Amino acid sequence: MGHFVTSADIPENGEKLTHPLAKTIQFFAGIIAAAGIVISVGIWFFGSDKVSGSFSYSYLFAFTFFLTLALGGCFWTLLHNVTNSAWGTSVRRIFENLGFVFPFMFLLMIPFFFPAVQGHLWEWHTHFDNVTANEGVSRFAGALFGYWSNDGMKTALTDNHEAILATKSWYMNPVAWYIRSVFYFASLGFVIWLARKLSIQQDTDENPGVKNLFRARAYASWGLPIFGVAMTFWAIDFVKALDYKWFSTMWGVYFFAGCAMASMAFIILTTILLKKLGHFKKVVTGEHFHLMGKLNFAFVVFWAYVTFSQFFLYWYANITEETTYYLLRNTEGWNIVSMILVGGHFGVPLLALIRQDVKKNPKIMMIITLYLLTIHALDVFHMIIPERAPSLSLILGMKDIHLWFSGMWGLDLFAFITVGAFFIFIFIRNLRSAALYPHRDPRILESANVHN
Repeated sequence: MGHFVTSADIPENGEKLTHPLAKTIQFFAGIIAAAGIVISVGIWFFGSDKVSGSFSYSYLFAFTFFLTLALGGCFWTLLHNVTNSAWGTSVRRIFENLGFVFPFMFLLMIPFFFPAVQGHLWEWHTHFDNVTANEGVSRFAGALFGYWSNDGMKTALTDNHEAILATKSWYMNPVAWYIRSVFYFASLGFVIWLARKLSIQQDTDENPGVKNLFRARAYASWGLPIFGVAMTFWAIDFVKALDYKWFSTMWGVYFFAGCAMASMAFIILTTILLKKLGHFKKVVTGEHFHLMGKLNFAFVVFWAYVTFSQFFLYWYANITEETTYYLLRNTEGWNIVSMILVGGHFGVPLLALIRQDVKKNPKIMMIITLYLLTIHALDVFHMIIPERAPSLSLILGMKDIHLWFSGMWGLDLFAFITVGAFFIFIFIRNLRSAALYPHRDPRILESANVHN
């Protein structure tokens, strides 16, 4: 196939997102996010225990969903750089801008640092607070003086019928949890900031060459392990630890599969919308949508493989500490959600994305990506919300509480809108702050004329 795009077709200063619609959406997203955060603080500090406790789960669900998109952006950026990929140069800046939302998400994670919120979400925090209160030792002072690791703490936990937690106290203690939480965002945030910085510097470099490309590849080689550690252990500390007694050796891979699939769907959707606004006319074609669609298809299959493997192996072994996750999610109406995910997260997108002509059609891909983001939201909901009623009934001493926690759907939606508005505000801000694609990258013409 001949090259139809030449250097004369690439704007000298690149393309900027100057459409007034983007500025308007960013403005209103900022207003909604600010108002939502203020109301959220009011719910936590002035709501009843049942309402504030339930909202903590709603907030964690919303935060986790949008964090998976940002984490996926980090992954695709680093993967593109470490493999020295040329085809994705046209859309690489979208990877980078999506990933660069990640460090800003730390601002929305601050509520999780308050003991009142922790106590509703993670029972192990409550157990530690109860034990340290009985022992007359501060949760922080005790850790600083090595109290978490000594025999006195383990004995106190064991006497409180928390022998499993006692054996994990070297890892699951509040101070170590705080340190890890900051480390995840500081380390991976620096990695994605550096990757994006190198990319943007190339836009104004008088002699761009391949210098920054080799630097980006070198940085991505150590950035990917940081991504793997930060993503995996954040998922363990914040989601898996909702039931600290549950064992899973596949949780990190399962969480990663959802991140990669949903973020690529979001990247495709963003690219389609930007093309509708008049951008990417020369540098993004149906070939790019075909390639990104194949990546989406691959992770739809990978998600199904990992999810089924975890379910099959755990159910077959029938070990209490492993099957508890599935027992809860096959109770009452949650089994309906589980069955929807089987067909909806695998069967439907598998059949939709298997055709080449579908992946090259922006109109159809817009529908498919919206569907994938919706089913991913259901998957994250399925990870977190079933833990809400059993945990709160135990922590708050409630009885005969319904596992769906009836009447709290409004809080789930409110939290989703609040966190989503913040996410959109930062993402559009990133898009508007630099050129939409690396127009001075030596591989931009190769990407613009890609054929597969």
